[in-house]
Amino acid sequence: MRAPLRPTLLRPTSQLPRAASRTLISAPKPGSGPLLTRRADRALPAVQSRRWMYTLPLFALVVGGSTLAIFNYQKQTSSVVEATLYALRTNARVRDVLGPEIYFASQVPWIWGTIDQVHGKVDIEYRVKGKRQAGKVRFVSLRKSKRGFFETVEWSLTTDDGQTLQLYDPSQPDPFRRQDGDGDD
Repeated sequence: MRAPLRPTLLRPTSQLPRAASRTLISAPKPGSGPLLTRRADRALPAVQSRRWMYTLPLFALVVGGSTLAIFNYQKQTSSVVEATLYALRTNARVRDVLGPEIYFASQVPWIWGTIDQVHGKVDIEYRVKGKRQAGKVRFVSLRKSKRGFFETVEWSLTTDDGQTLQLYDPSQPDPFRRQDGDGDD
């Protein structure tokens, strides 16, 4: 048979073993020489600077700029931008106006507008250049229903001298829509 459980009595704090008291080692002072031993429980240096008040806005600016650059790179490498740029390069009228070797107008192109394929809206502008001159491309394509095809609304090139070429003709087949016989079968 087991002995009945007895409530345990707590010892008064004066009878508890004392923790070994250790002195804290202060942080090294500038010019005091190398610190040869380091303990984990040493004193931390005093924080006297408010440098964070100046660096926090700089940090926010860097993070914001990086975010914008990442989103622009995502637009720049999207299939929509690459398809419109390829269509410009293969268009005879555009090559006559801009010249050969059509590409983005700057080393780091900025794509203005939105590419929202999930919600069915593409509305972008970007600058291009050829050997003869440069211009701004505008491309707008919408999807009217969830399962419908994108329909090109506008695709134009406005050159720096003010000439506007309408590259999309609604009477012609849409150059960005898959035609019968295209692709893998």
